[in-house]
Amino acid sequence: MAWHNSPLVNIFLRLTGFTYTNLARLFMRLFVGMMLLQFGIRHLVNYNELCTNFPTVLDMSPATSLTLMIIIELVCSLSIMVGFLTRLNTIPPILAMCAAEYYILHDMVPYLPVYGLDSTDPGYLPIMFIGIYIYMLIAGPGKISLDYFISLYIINLRGKDEEEELEEV
Repeated sequence: MAWHNSPLVNIFLRLTGFTYTNLARLFMRLFVGMMLLQFGIRHLVNYNELCTNFPTVLDMSPATSLTLMIIIELVCSLSIMVGFLTRLNTIPPILAMCAAEYYILHDMVPYLPVYGLDSTDPGYLPIMFIGIYIYMLIAGPGKISLDYFISLYIINLRGKDEEEELEEV
């Protein structure tokens, strides 16, 4: 038996040749949605304590900034998790995480030291979220999403075929 027909080679080909892009996009949507959703729930539960000292964004009051952040964290997270207007719903969290990163990096939080590559300070968290949301903005929601099912419905109403209307989703 030649080595290229061995069971290990077949397993290797199965693990590298098969892709599960739609399942991977679903996982990414659920993962990042749950991660941001828990921040929104914590902000909502601790609203009264956070309301007075939350960072101001664009000259808004701390209460308004916090309310806007909670809306972004809850509404966008839930929409992304179910795959509704996914690409559109990644934009507010990207902007919110850019504001959070700006706030952390520009010494607006006095107890956070400037961090280096060996640091474990929370300044890396907004950058991680930005990267995931940019990936989702580029990759789209995938076929396991409301966006996809709504697009199929619209295509059917037009009397067209999915193949002719949609590129690989």
